[in-house]
Amino acid sequence: MKTAPAPEGARHQTQTQYSNATAGGYAERLDSIRAALLEAGIEPANPDALLSRLADAEGKPVRFGTASKPRSKNGWLIAYHDRGLPFVVIAGDWSTGAETKWVAGTGDTLNPAERRELKRRMAEAKRAREEEQARQWEARAAAAARHWHSCTPADPLHPYLQRKGIQPHRARQLGRELVLLLADFNGKAWSLQTIDEAGDKRLMAGGKKAGNFIVVDGPDYPARVLICEGWATGCTLAEIDPAALVLAAVDCGNLQTVTTGARNRWPDADLIVCGDDDRQTPGNPGAAAARAAALAAGARFALPEWPPAAPLHLSDFNDLHNWQGGR
Repeated sequence: MKTAPAPEGARHQTQTQYSNATAGGYAERLDSIRAALLEAGIEPANPDALLSRLADAEGKPVRFGTASKPRSKNGWLIAYHDRGLPFVVIAGDWSTGAETKWVAGTGDTLNPAERRELKRRMAEAKRAREEEQARQWEARAAAAARHWHSCTPADPLHPYLQRKGIQPHRARQLGRELVLLLADFNGKAWSLQTIDEAGDKRLMAGGKKAGNFIVVDGPDYPARVLICEGWATGCTLAEIDPAALVLAAVDCGNLQTVTTGARNRWPDADLIVCGDDDRQTPGNPGAAAARAAALAAGARFALPEWPPAAPLHLSDFNDLHNWQGGR
């Protein structure tokens, strides 16, 4: 098995931005808030319209569309005012996990009682947005289960399957799209991934991905569990090792949560994280994430073993299998 470099850090972390705009007016604070959102990777589809609603966001979440998903309203923002000016703004994007907290100045304008009241209101707002997120996830989970049950077993001659050289395993199909179910370790459906004939992949808007996975194939009581990123890679692994249970975490950012969950679910199983070898990407995020996930769960990890002639753009076990088979 190959070794991989250590991870360079968490993918998403809550940031706190302290602004020096305390002495400025309303417009200066809006500019500072806009900059803090963009720096945190939160890009409203219509920033001016959102910032004009700060008064409506006093102590309660305001939902908004982001530039990448303008219709989804995965963005949220809560504001607190002091003497008519925005003083604290908390915002995030549920689709990416990005969060930020903007604070005007250092808080010296508030007396101790006001600080305690602000802290209480922020804690209430946090509970409110967590409850709202949980409600959204439950609603999308129900929709995912309904959609899944309306699908039929996937056609083995689907163009994507043919191109990837894989069998459909447990995939389903609706129209010309493959449909894959994301579930938890109790078997509850949470979201879906669809793949069209061209190979374009889409996750269900608003569905819960974190900690959930696609069961590619394998026994319910496994002695060995293989965990990878993409579903097509998982299909290749399932065909190489049919005795193993294969789980696809969808992307490298979800590998560690799924792997530690698998260790808790099957404490005695041989867990192997089968990473993508992103050789042409700085830091090799696929290999780094696989190594970190394996270390966190007391598992092994593996990367494809590339022959000297293998093209550098190949990165996963499906790439290697198809390249070797096509030679």
